[in-house]
Amino acid sequence: MAFTGLAVAGLSGCAGGGGAQLPSASFVSLQEGPGEDYIIGPLDELTIFVWRNPELGAQVQVRPDGRITTPLITDMPAVGKTPSMLAEDIKLQLSQFIQEPIVSVIVNKFSGTYSQQVRVVGATAKPTSLSYRANMTLLDAMIAVGGLSEFAAGNRARLIRFDKQSGKQKEYGLRINDLLRKGDTRANVMLMPGDVIIIPESAF
Repeated sequence: MAFTGLAVAGLSGCAGGGGAQLPSASFVSLQEGPGEDYIIGPLDELTIFVWRNPELGAQVQVRPDGRITTPLITDMPAVGKTPSMLAEDIKLQLSQFIQEPIVSVIVNKFSGTYSQQVRVVGATAKPTSLSYRANMTLLDAMIAVGGLSEFAAGNRARLIRFDKQSGKQKEYGLRINDLLRKGDTRANVMLMPGDVIIIPESAF
């Protein structure tokens, strides 16, 4: 799934001054739930469906050790795989018992690995880690954490993102005050798995 990135107004980093600006996000999600590249994590709940062999399917929760057990398969590693990867692994195992199995894996409830979570820290009502959802935006994250605290400096918030291409972290400015208190839709931005949102308090 391709993401266009973040819309930001003014990079608020240590160097100060302006910075890169990326497109604003739509308020309407095109897709709900985890994306196609979602990485299964501990405690995720999965539905395993085997076409024409429903007795081999199951609804399972990924154990804390990262494994699942289904009919005919014991202790299959699941964490770190996409649903399609896990389906292929299950297919290979079932091929020992049935001919050309067709397997689907659906994520019903998801927690995600740390690399798939969005963390919001600092001056919010309830700092927390959120399971990433496809097309998740800054607005979604702020609703989930109950908005800004009374003394939050929302327009000095920063987003830290790991850039896989460069292998380095990048920092972007956020305008959360403008988004939540002024309704400025341009301040809403797309989030990505692993993002960290840091919200400072006002100096006074």
